[in-house]
Amino acid sequence: MKTTSIKTLLGLAVIALFLSTEIAAQVGADWPQWRGPNRDGISKETGLLKQWPEQGPPLVWKATGAGGGYSSFAISKGRLFTLGLRSDREYVIAFDVTNGKEAWATPFGSAFRNDRGDGPRGTPTVDGDTVYALGGSGDLSALNAKTGKVIWTMNVLQKFGGENITWGISESPLVVGEKLLVNPGGPGASIVALNKKDGSLIWKSQSDRAGYSSAIPVQVGNTTQVVFFTHKRGLGLDLKDGKLLWEYPRAANNVANAATPIVRGNRVFISSDYGNGGGVVEIKANGEAAEVYFTKEMRNHHSSSILIGDHLYGFSSGILTAMRFDTGEVAWKDRSVGKGSLVYADGNLYAFSENGVVGLVEATPAGYREKGRFRIQQDSLPTWSHPVISGGRLYLRDQDTIYAYDVREKR
Repeated sequence: MKTTSIKTLLGLAVIALFLSTEIAAQVGADWPQWRGPNRDGISKETGLLKQWPEQGPPLVWKATGAGGGYSSFAISKGRLFTLGLRSDREYVIAFDVTNGKEAWATPFGSAFRNDRGDGPRGTPTVDGDTVYALGGSGDLSALNAKTGKVIWTMNVLQKFGGENITWGISESPLVVGEKLLVNPGGPGASIVALNKKDGSLIWKSQSDRAGYSSAIPVQVGNTTQVVFFTHKRGLGLDLKDGKLLWEYPRAANNVANAATPIVRGNRVFISSDYGNGGGVVEIKANGEAAEVYFTKEMRNHHSSSILIGDHLYGFSSGILTAMRFDTGEVAWKDRSVGKGSLVYADGNLYAFSENGVVGLVEATPAGYREKGRFRIQQDSLPTWSHPVISGGRLYLRDQDTIYAYDVREKR
């Protein structure tokens, strides 16, 4: 009897350990904002598949209800957050990462409509127990991450005198300390820093029309800068007071600047497409910046590059390209899965084309090495929502549908 009891207890302990490991894998590696914890497209996860099966990695769940739009995902504490258009309202929606079931959905903005696809474009930002969301028509809201209850809300275009841009506000809000930063593009208020707790204005700066890009923080010496890519230039502002420190108009085109800047140390890469290109600027000790080089070999459209080691990997228009960050020297080019977006984890790039093709590509300057591909069923619009790696899973979105794939190595 005692032996049976011991065996039973041991068996239950093993099951409990397995289940706790599974849950930890699902919720342990948060992706709390656009392009991940550091806004660089890099996941720190390991133990992921190095080669995909012929049909791709196994599908864990598939869910509908994300609504229309191109928003990607923020993942925190077992919840997946995104934005979507339902009927005539834009919603912030939370799903359970374990099974894809909706946890809550909160309307927060008017519908943005466009011939290139209706609905919101930006990705929510999770900071502690608060979710910040910016919709396609400029509606900015702070919500309780657990319940979806609205804490405060405003329309930044109306508040700061901006006008919506051709394909809709696409920015993902940046939180740095107590500040929430966005680019509404108003006169004298192109970029604003708000108190994240109540939305009150801390400072406003510049008069550029809004771009489609999302900002990043850069630490140079004792100064924290915030780097934005507006309609007409890349620029660095002092986080403390919004003072303009430097500008880089050469990276901008006259159509749409969408890619997120890439930072390493005191150097920043800023790029756009429509035949333009990108360049690296070096920020000096006094806060000013000077161009290191400019190249047409890396023309990022809606997708940003990812810096792994000494090389940038990104879609130069429709061609996946590996390029040395400090010099602009191209290591290789390949059409890969077709024009799309990227995320990186455990030695590999996860490439997601606008035609619904997903590829696993080794992140090496030695040459293009593909480790598998598959295709998801596609709506009538391009698959422009960027992929996410979190908790051993690859998350993809095509308008109303979310896919979660298990990309862990089998033990």
